[in-house]
Amino acid sequence: MVANRAILSLMLLLMLGGCALKAPPVAKTSEPEPASTGAEASASGGIEAEAAVGVRHEGLGQVFIRHWRTTMERHPTWASALGHEAYDGRLSDPSAAADEAWFSALQGFRDEAAAIPDGELYAVDSVSRDLFVEQLDHALGQRVCDFNAWTVSARYNPYTMASSLPMDLPVTTPARAQATLSRLRALPDLVRQEASNLRRGLAKGAVANATSVGKVVDQLSAELERPADQWPLWRAVSDASGLSESEHEAFASEVNALIEGPIREAFLAYLEVLRDEVLPQARPDDRGGLVHLSFGKECYAALIARYTTLPDLTAEEIHQTGLAELESIHDEFRALGNSALGTGDLEQIFERLRTDPELYFTTEDEVEQAAQQALDRAREAMGAWFGRLPQRECIVERIPAHEAPFTTIAYYRPPTRNKPGRYAINTYAPQTRPRHEAEVLAFHESIPGHHLQIAIAQELDELPAFRRHEGMTVFVEGWALYTERLSDEMGLYSDDLSRLGMLSFDAWRAARLVVDTGLHHKGWSRDQAEAFMAKNTPLAANNIENEVDRYLTTPGQALAYKTGQIEIRRLRAEAEEALGDRFDLVAFHDLILGGGAVSLPVLRRQVALWVEAMQEP
Repeated sequence: MVANRAILSLMLLLMLGGCALKAPPVAKTSEPEPASTGAEASASGGIEAEAAVGVRHEGLGQVFIRHWRTTMERHPTWASALGHEAYDGRLSDPSAAADEAWFSALQGFRDEAAAIPDGELYAVDSVSRDLFVEQLDHALGQRVCDFNAWTVSARYNPYTMASSLPMDLPVTTPARAQATLSRLRALPDLVRQEASNLRRGLAKGAVANATSVGKVVDQLSAELERPADQWPLWRAVSDASGLSESEHEAFASEVNALIEGPIREAFLAYLEVLRDEVLPQARPDDRGGLVHLSFGKECYAALIARYTTLPDLTAEEIHQTGLAELESIHDEFRALGNSALGTGDLEQIFERLRTDPELYFTTEDEVEQAAQQALDRAREAMGAWFGRLPQRECIVERIPAHEAPFTTIAYYRPPTRNKPGRYAINTYAPQTRPRHEAEVLAFHESIPGHHLQIAIAQELDELPAFRRHEGMTVFVEGWALYTERLSDEMGLYSDDLSRLGMLSFDAWRAARLVVDTGLHHKGWSRDQAEAFMAKNTPLAANNIENEVDRYLTTPGQALAYKTGQIEIRRLRAEAEEALGDRFDLVAFHDLILGGGAVSLPVLRRQVALWVEAMQEP
């Protein structure tokens, strides 16, 4: 009986587009038919159909269409991944002029949508409009940061972008081969523009921190020593299919000529700019945070609003939340450490988890196998905890060798028209990869974490494109962190050591709140940040170094994880208390995942409406 009531209430919410924020106009007794479904839009291949899926209000639908078209033009490699072949031969334009045009367009779309009277919107459109305006407000707010002019990151730079091109557009036809060549011909201009952007930043006193710049210098210096057929770009040739022998030979010859000629030349010039112009002026390790830039305070406030969707939340409040969360998690460590390691001393627990060679992998294959085993185990358990499961598969793959030494322990790549969802695991230096963290990492990045949420969002055929393919980071990362402890409820952890890995990850995300705000609000040095993480988490030293580099080069993003997790856990606890034996966890999870990656204020209203519906006799 409880399950049936839950399903009915969930259907009601989905019919309303996730949340009835505003009542429909009284004069209308029925809603008009929505636009085509996402499946129909995909079949037609049209941006217009995809952008306005489910939208009843014609004017709002037109705004969404123009916004989505502009977004695809701004991000053509993403457009290709989504199946829009018209963009297959293009690259993005990182110039200051293109940035200005982009922000001007966003402002126009935002103002048009906001100007539509509330009384004209049915609930299904009201939620989408409010999320659209909120999303664009976040994007416009961080305009002050001007990231293109000064950020330098080993994970995100022109070389890593170029290295992903073969994955974004696999060569399977002669047309794809020509589109790839068009992109490679355009690549030198993009690289030169990125160098020009950095010079623009230097001219106004905006520059990255020295350690992060040094990492990219080392990365590029190593890669540029390699011949063309050892570049990640060469996968366009080695993985090519659907070409005749002569077509493949011609394609390989031209790719080789482009890499060995204008592309290598452009990257060498970019490396010189980094080494000879940026690095000498880069900020030292004790001044790496945003607070040390003239626009840093305003920029960080905008990033807090973007990554938490709670504009009234302050950096100091976030900092204190992180400290409080750590205190609670440390108590859990002490209790579990007694049973798993025979000690309740926090320092001894951390030291054992960091240094005991028995708790670390020895080969790259072991790292990958552990990831696959955890994914397989989670896949088998999903049906008892979730009503809706994604149609697209998730696979394990290794992070590319050129990126692995400089990046985080893992990440997730969403499904595209060519590939399933991909859980990318870092197998570099396997003796530094903890066995006890393998399971929690897999659950976060694949299922029931990122893949479950993102793949389901892509398949919400009743929602417009921006809600299926974009969304709020605080929801995406908050959900994945929520599932780390949910996985314990699901019985997925194999032993208490793996549960210590779960606590390790939770402490890591709580420490992020403290360290990110410490760096960018309080002005901490890199050494302070690394020392704090070493004292309060059992993360290995190499992970801590890469994590702090990440917080410095992508400020604010780390705030999303714990903020979102805390909110989802709070909403679940409140719903359980309000509903008692009427509470249905499967229906709750389907509700949370049924509207895409929404903001926390919208999520609160969704859950409140669901609880209200469940309480009705």
